[in-house]
Amino acid sequence: MASSRLQDRNLELTNKLFNFGFTQSSHEHCLFIKNTDSEFTALLVYVDDILLTEFSEVALHSVKTYLDQLFTIKDLRPAKYFLGLELARSSHGIHVTQHKYLQDILADTSMLEGKPSPTPLPSGLKLVCDDGSLLPDPGVYRRLVGCLLYLGFTRPDISFFVQQLSQFL
Repeated sequence: MASSRLQDRNLELTNKLFNFGFTQSSHEHCLFIKNTDSEFTALLVYVDDILLTEFSEVALHSVKTYLDQLFTIKDLRPAKYFLGLELARSSHGIHVTQHKYLQDILADTSMLEGKPSPTPLPSGLKLVCDDGSLLPDPGVYRRLVGCLLYLGFTRPDISFFVQQLSQFL
């Protein structure tokens, strides 16, 4: 029942965004774009969170006012954290990290005291399933691999290592 209600709200938001001139990305359905000669607006939706970017403060205010009239939104001002991504602005642009997300992974796996390594895997290491036995709780392993997959967004250097681990899901 809750899932159906969420889908209805998502469809309502999608239709309201279409009415305001947004188009939905055919590749990423949570991304909506409004592109005219004078403005470019990108809106990213995840459940009940929205990340909105616009070059013009006037256009940004217009979108926020429209959404607030329809749904009563809470404006958290410039995003600092969104879906495990830390966003830091400077005169050089936006820096995206997942430091807190990584710290949470290390805490969940009791590895906060671990020492850094220059490479994710020792050279020449081959992972094999030796006896076919399963872990006592394979869900923990699956969750860890899933977290590491998402961490690869800002750490592409671990992608091969995570791919190797995912073979044993």
